[in-house]
Amino acid sequence: MMGSYLFRLLCLSMASFFLVHLALGAALSLLAPAAIRLSERFRPQLAARLLLLLRLAPTGLSLLMVAGLLAPSYLWLEPRAATEPIGWVCLAAAALGLAVWSFSIARALRAVGRSLRHIRHCQRAARKTYLRGEAAPVWLIDDPAPLVMLAGVLRSRLVISSKVVSALSADQLAAVLRHERAHSRSRDNFKRLLVLLAPGILPFFRGFSRLEQEWATVTEWAADDFAVAGDCHRSLTLAAALVRVARLGAVPPSPVLVTSLMPNGMDLSTRVDRLLHFVPATAKPARHARLLSGGAGIMLAASVIALMAQPVTLHAAHEFLEALIR
Repeated sequence: MMGSYLFRLLCLSMASFFLVHLALGAALSLLAPAAIRLSERFRPQLAARLLLLLRLAPTGLSLLMVAGLLAPSYLWLEPRAATEPIGWVCLAAAALGLAVWSFSIARALRAVGRSLRHIRHCQRAARKTYLRGEAAPVWLIDDPAPLVMLAGVLRSRLVISSKVVSALSADQLAAVLRHERAHSRSRDNFKRLLVLLAPGILPFFRGFSRLEQEWATVTEWAADDFAVAGDCHRSLTLAAALVRVARLGAVPPSPVLVTSLMPNGMDLSTRVDRLLHFVPATAKPARHARLLSGGAGIMLAASVIALMAQPVTLHAAHEFLEALIR
């Protein structure tokens, strides 16, 4: 099949993304169990960052490879007057690349739509109020279900049912609100959107379910730790609050981009047991260690970009594209 200069660039870019992402995604799926075991050695906040970085790594690295190396090599070395045909392998890979992106974008748009509808429903049924000890307002809703959730991606809203407010003591309610504020502070709903946008390995096979599930678990643990703030009494209070809310009744399934106090399918007993046996962290990473790791990351990124800009690297990338398009 013959194609214009820009059409060949589009096909090669999409095909290259699919092949690179397929290789990186398959490798990550195989290494996921080891990565999860490694994350268990870290505190939940750091483990959540590590697992999220791993989940987004195939997409980020594939986009960097295409936009920073393969596309520039084509624009620099491919003659504009060339009328090179496009092979069926390249077209098939490009179609699969377009499919995985279409599935992920559609999935994210559906989730955003459901989240917006859920927020509008809560706003119609709830009233904005201020609870004692809370500077930010909450949406108080009269609902038979024990709802405690953070809705919204960019502008999060804390929604809580009057049933929960009446059932919890002042300390328990404060612990629950601190937990949800922790999700807002770390922008977990936005991170959920990024996970939805990140393509799967194949159009009908994501391949990262275990990694995503573990990330969701440690994210809840990290919010618990933030609410507890190293205090054993607060830990027991939050555990009691979780048990009391669970006894109020079943929580209906919430949209993907809504963070609930009682997530569907999460083991509540493990979470409560962790709070009951809470051990305060004895050490925090030093500031200079964080600065050193950040500087090392910047140096590594700069080195990779410098390597990709080398003529030898660009020529090798162009040879790969020439083999792919045939």
